[in-house]
Amino acid sequence: MKRFTLAILLAVAAPVAVASPAFAQAAPSGPATPAQQKTAADFIADLTGQALAVLQDKSLSKDQSRTKFRALLRANFDVDGTGLRLIRTYRAPNSPIKLTDAQVNAYRAALPDFVVNTYSDRLYDFAAAKVTVVRTLPRGSRGEVDVFTRITDPKGGKPIEAIWQVKTTGKPQVTNITVNGVNIALTQEADFKAYIEKNGFDALVDFMKKAK
Repeated sequence: MKRFTLAILLAVAAPVAVASPAFAQAAPSGPATPAQQKTAADFIADLTGQALAVLQDKSLSKDQSRTKFRALLRANFDVDGTGLRLIRTYRAPNSPIKLTDAQVNAYRAALPDFVVNTYSDRLYDFAAAKVTVVRTLPRGSRGEVDVFTRITDPKGGKPIEAIWQVKTTGKPQVTNITVNGVNIALTQEADFKAYIEKNGFDALVDFMKKAK
């Protein structure tokens, strides 16, 4: 169950640079306006800059860093909405597992800390990485934007291609990421489903709470 959360935190662990006009491709017309696409690109740039500042702040303890990452997640990622989509199979009317409101609320409460506590330590390996915004494209009819980025591996590996799905209505938020062609939310949904079917929903929540 590492792919969704690690990719999110990896993607926010580096500074961002905007590609030159010769490299960036113009987005076709669509529901999201050029202004909304610029908003989305600027949002990703600002978010990665904030994350980098946390990584490089030597005065912060591990707990303080986690607190700051937790705040970044809550403010800039649609953690709750994405988290509910990951368990949508079990919230459907025809689901063989009937979740109570208490179970769902326990899951929602555990998700942000699970993301931070499990993967924040790995971020420091990517503190020197660089994210380049390549282009943006409108997505769907709700003012969402796909922000295409390239993450340079600080250890000299192949660049990571990441597409950030950003909603721009109201306060911008990240709703999903595709990394090297892998839709992270769909992948994590499958991982959660496999864990639940083997161990039960309450066991998943307990696992998330205990992750350090």
